[in-house]
Amino acid sequence: MVSLWVVNASPIILLSKAGLIDVLKHLGCPVVIPEAAAEEIQRRGPSDVSAQALAQATWLATVDPGAIPSEVAAFVLGDGESAVLAYALANPGSGAILDDRAARHAAAMLAILHQGTLALVIQAKLFGLVSAARPILEQLRQDGMYLSDQLMNQALAQIGE
Repeated sequence: MVSLWVVNASPIILLSKAGLIDVLKHLGCPVVIPEAAAEEIQRRGPSDVSAQALAQATWLATVDPGAIPSEVAAFVLGDGESAVLAYALANPGSGAILDDRAARHAAAMLAILHQGTLALVIQAKLFGLVSAARPILEQLRQDGMYLSDQLMNQALAQIGE
């Protein structure tokens, strides 16, 4: 059971574009964002939908992950991904919300439970926050989310779409 979720920038950016950032509040435990990931979003500027959503999400605490441990640094990830994994590793029972393939691989190698935006959109459907997940995923793919047809269709089949 996850006691805390640590989220990276890309899920916040994508969920904000879909108007679904609040799905993070329904995960059953607190959600935090490392400073590096928050700064990545804030650099997009105050008129950006994800920067606005982050500013309005008072329930989403920004945390300092501390120094990046060598076992995380060895994966040579971006600052946000490294910070997410460092914080999750330093806080046993934490899970990571990441979309980057290399970061998800690193999470698996470090035995950190992880999920991505696809799972969050599926959960939004299961929580009743949206009536259908397929149109949201299709739009997110147009907005730059990499998601193969096969993976998307497998996930949608699990919820009857």
